[in-house]
Amino acid sequence: MELDKARYIAIEGPIGVGKTSLVQLLGEYFNAHTVLETVEDNPFLEGFYKNRERYAFQAEMFFLLSRYRQQMSLSQYNLFNRVTITDYIFDRNRIFAYINLNDDEIRLYEDVYSILRHKIPKPDLLIYLQADIDTLKKRINMRGRVIEKNISDEYLDGVNKAFNNYFFHYTQSPILIVNANEINFIERKEDLKDLIKKILSHKKGREYYSPLGSI
Repeated sequence: MELDKARYIAIEGPIGVGKTSLVQLLGEYFNAHTVLETVEDNPFLEGFYKNRERYAFQAEMFFLLSRYRQQMSLSQYNLFNRVTITDYIFDRNRIFAYINLNDDEIRLYEDVYSILRHKIPKPDLLIYLQADIDTLKKRINMRGRVIEKNISDEYLDGVNKAFNNYFFHYTQSPILIVNANEINFIERKEDLKDLIKKILSHKKGREYYSPLGSI
């Protein structure tokens, strides 16, 4: 895939897999505009991790609307001027909604989501970082975010399974599924270079990729 044909690249994956770090590195390499989800701005998130049942709907609706505004800004300007790389796609919201909301809340969520989703641009290439739960737990602990200290293994495992299921069936964009268990893009520059080669050679459809040293 020639980079000028991939104006919009999205990185996805479960909590702690390393999306943001990869976006920043690719953004620097390609001199791209980077868009990062603003998780910490959600005023309901701390309450959610302490009491999911009470705060889930507020947290998910806040994410839905804030990401919608961010994506609309992206579609109105940046995609026509330079390569853009994001650390999420809009459907990320919906994956979490089905994990966290009850049936009545889902019905209301879907009413709002169905109105918003049609205006959201689709990435020219989606890179899905896939990892096992032990890797995710290790990386979450390493980054040391206080707000994430209450994430249970059960919840993290459920999130990971939901993401794997969703992206196994994903067909909206070309997708590169990366085995991220042994990746260290920051300390091992050969990992990053190898992935960049794969991005540039990706043509269409679905491909699976194990970085150097992960086999």
